[in-house]
Amino acid sequence: MNAVWDWASGVVDWAVANWSHPGDDERGVWPRLVEHARLAYVSILIGLALALPLGLACVRWTRLYPPVLTGVNVLYAVPSIALFFLMLPYTGFSDWTAIVPLALYTLVILLPNVVDGLRQVPEHVRQAAVAMGFGPLRRLITVETPVALPVIIAGLRVASVATISMVSVASLVGLGGLGQLILSEGFRRQFDAPIVVGIVLTVLLAFATDALLVLAQRLLTPWARSGGRRGRRHRAAVPAGEATDADAGTDPTQTADSGNGARPWTS
Repeated sequence: MNAVWDWASGVVDWAVANWSHPGDDERGVWPRLVEHARLAYVSILIGLALALPLGLACVRWTRLYPPVLTGVNVLYAVPSIALFFLMLPYTGFSDWTAIVPLALYTLVILLPNVVDGLRQVPEHVRQAAVAMGFGPLRRLITVETPVALPVIIAGLRVASVATISMVSVASLVGLGGLGQLILSEGFRRQFDAPIVVGIVLTVLLAFATDALLVLAQRLLTPWARSGGRRGRRHRAAVPAGEATDADAGTDPTQTADSGNGARPWTS
């Protein structure tokens, strides 16, 4: 037990001592964490910016979706290391060497969620928006996208965690943020502390990003929370053994004569 405690204390001491170097902005744990977050978040935003219009086009022209989905799936099969090295002759040792492949992988994950989310918007909701005079763009922004938002954010959560973990692979081409700690200062020097610090901070960054996305979904879809609370209060108010018209599957507007062919008024 003392050996484990001494090992953990050594890891913490190394992280504190190497958190930053005022005389060298390129060295230290903090600069690597900032670089990791920058590469991941820029890639996620670019992937989202590509997935939204492409998904909208696939919903608008349904025949476009199968070949596009096949193309992005084939792209996802290409190893990330190969894409990083293929980018080197064009982008050099810049952030774009990592951002371009990571953004493409994010696009692959997000595109099906964008298409599925927009397709799940009920048709009567679209028709109601049209009846209220909403144009195509206004209907998309104020009606269809908010309804599809939970599905889109679900895909964004998966893409964010995957992208944050894949940034470390870019350390093979001189980038990678926390991957530099794991590979350059850890494995190559056979030193445990940088490896543990890099892995723990990568996991914490992924958890923090996922939590922020969950919070954003709750703030952007308040009707989902209020609807769930109303439903729970309604069920709690009904005594055991009793059923409402909705629970029984009956139409409260029907009369006793409905079985003889009478129908309720419809608007």
